Amino acid sequence: MSTQSKTPLTAKDKKRPIHRISALFATLAISLFFSLVFEWLGIAFFWNDEGHRHSQQMMISEMLWLSENLTLPIFHHTPTELAQSVIQFVHYWLFEFTGLSQWLSNPQSMGKWEYWVYHNARAYIESVIYVVVTFIIRLFIIVFTSPLFLLTALAGLTEGLMLRDLRKFGAGRESSFLYHKARRWIIPIMVGTWIIYLSIPFSIYPILIIAPAATLFGLSICITAASFKKYL
Repeated sequence: MSTQSKTPLTAKDKKRPIHRISALFATLAISLFFSLVFEWLGIAFFWNDEGHRHSQQMMISEMLWLSENLTLPIFHHTPTELAQSVIQFVHYWLFEFTGLSQWLSNPQSMGKWEYWVYHNARAYIESVIYVVVTFIIRLFIIVFTSPLFLLTALAGLTEGLMLRDLRKFGAGRESSFLYHKARRWIIPIMVGTWIIYLSIPFSIYPILIIAPAATLFGLSICITAASFKKYL
């Protein structure tokens, strides 16, 4: 009897999951950084009169969308309840445990330089709280709407394989250029959608961003599968 030898995993294969997890956290960190920068630029140049109330209103709008549209319970908890638990945890460790909330609520006990920072940077500091909470809410929305990407991916793969079979049996021409171009756009479409939605400094109905992105995601998979080489 012939024994089938298994190909050993290389160091690159072992590190691949770690690289993907690192890329995920890097994407989230970049999105949070941009959301803070955009909000601060808005306070400085566009909604100076509103100050931190702009990000506060944005947070309220996102929470309303989450509570009204995502009501299916998971592990005996609704998405809103899960989001609120995470928000309370993050709020405590970032703003209460560090003493930042107490510092903001007691300007009378501040020294001269502390009061100057408080007076000139209060809107920017308080906006951090609301931007982080908004970021968490939007992250929950992305997680709970991700099945839409899976559905469009499945539809695109099915349609693409059907078009590939038609090309295969119809003596159609292959295009490796089209295959590689479409394949390169699959991950950037999803990552770009995350960064855009998590970073925009105003409240927007999530489906207006997620639905077109999911359509492009499925289309890229469809073109990739349809232009794959006819013979393996």
